[in-house]
Amino acid sequence: MTENRRVIITAGASGLGRAMAEAFLRAGDKVAVCDADPDAVTAIAQDIPEIRAVVADVTDKTAMDAFFAGLEDDWGGADVVCSNAGIGGPAGHIEDLDFEDWRRCVSVNLDGAFLTCRWAARVMRAQGHGLLLLTSSTSGLFGFPQRSPYVAAKWGIVGMTKALASELGPAGVRVNAICPGAVEGPRMDRVIEMEAQARGVDRDDVRRGFSEGAALRRFVTAEDVAAMALFLASPGASSITGQAMAVDGHTERFV
Repeated sequence: MTENRRVIITAGASGLGRAMAEAFLRAGDKVAVCDADPDAVTAIAQDIPEIRAVVADVTDKTAMDAFFAGLEDDWGGADVVCSNAGIGGPAGHIEDLDFEDWRRCVSVNLDGAFLTCRWAARVMRAQGHGLLLLTSSTSGLFGFPQRSPYVAAKWGIVGMTKALASELGPAGVRVNAICPGAVEGPRMDRVIEMEAQARGVDRDDVRRGFSEGAALRRFVTAEDVAAMALFLASPGASSITGQAMAVDGHTERFV
């Protein structure tokens, strides 16, 4: 069935964002993505020319304003906006962390969400419908040692979701967060390497800890997360708002 929704995804040229972009495109939607990585933007534009892809850093207000203005001129609005951009930030005891590393992590995760949601809220309130999806993490649901910048930012995303759901609900706009667990792929490989160095342990032990800490005893995939995004955008989820939906194989413990 052709949906023909207007879908915008930040950090949408690779990883979770690209998986969501491809899933919405397969569903018959128009899809636009922005991403700070020029190589990733070039790759998705070449691989999937149907997707509108633009280089823009979510922390750059001027770049994001231009990205959104172009879409508003061409599309007249948006039906689904996925605020997906985020970085893992540094790992280590808080007393050993650099302030600029902290600020960069919080900026990408929260400032980027603010700029994205501010535009989407204005457009969706005016049109009387829409869905905002914010990418948080299971780190936004549980405390996690030696990752305080990332955890704080992802808890902030859940808080923003709750606030915006209440703020925009009367206008017919839904707002939900998706909280992935350990997602198989290059980004998770980098996180494992970083945490292994910070904790002084073998990276295989860190990887084992992530998988054994979930009830399903495995990592999830980017496609699992994209499937949740599609569900939340479907008529079957029309009464779901203000929720933080975990896609993590059920986190039981941090090993």
